[in-house]
Amino acid sequence: MTGSGGVDTQAPRPKIAAMERGPGPSRYALPSLTGREGHSPTKKIFPAYSFGRKVGGGFIAPDCSPGPVHNVDPSFTRYGREGVPSYSLYARHKELTAFKTPGPGAYRPEQSQTCFQGEKKMPAYSMAARTRYRKRDANPSPNTYTLPTLLGERVPYKPSSACYSMAKRLKAGDFAADYAKTPGPARYDSVSAELTQPRRPSYSIQARQFMPGDPTQKPGPGAHCPERCNVTKRQAPAYSLGIRHSEFVCPLIIEVSD
Repeated sequence: MTGSGGVDTQAPRPKIAAMERGPGPSRYALPSLTGREGHSPTKKIFPAYSFGRKVGGGFIAPDCSPGPVHNVDPSFTRYGREGVPSYSLYARHKELTAFKTPGPGAYRPEQSQTCFQGEKKMPAYSMAARTRYRKRDANPSPNTYTLPTLLGERVPYKPSSACYSMAKRLKAGDFAADYAKTPGPARYDSVSAELTQPRRPSYSIQARQFMPGDPTQKPGPGAHCPERCNVTKRQAPAYSLGIRHSEFVCPLIIEVSD
């Protein structure tokens, strides 16, 4: 509580001893046991080896012998080089400009336009331009005249063939006209026998009816798995994680009776 003068008059709460925490084990750094520098004086020091730098050629004479990767030509043996001849392919040389003799395929005698003496040749025709009309040729051509037709009665002094025309079908006076206008047997529908004789029973299909009972779903035989039931069998111990307790709870210490 705070008094009139602004001074805190509330009694201080007792401090829990467990709240006073000291440094943990990781607070102290123990000397290392690896290497020679900073080694623990209470432990035995084992020998430590280091890799030095490569010694130059001033102390040891250089080795000029080939290593394992020395590439030895397989054509060399202990008796010398193999005597098998070897050949190589060079590039094709350029043709000389002075020698350009045509080969047999350069000639095509079948396409020759000249005819040798004593050689037969098929006739060749060409299409020339159309001959122009002369001024004195003013006669009309045959297609200029139009002859009269010989179908029907058009030319009185020429015999003509008979012409026939097809007229439309008449409703009256036709060979297929029905003057009686009487309906045929198919015009009338047959009378149902149920109008004059006892009617047969007729049935209709209604909706499906269910018996009254419990509408809840019942589990079938496949819903149960007795092979997964472990209540009646021996089981391994199972552990669970509980809640976290306060770190200031005092443990229960009682005196053990003899």
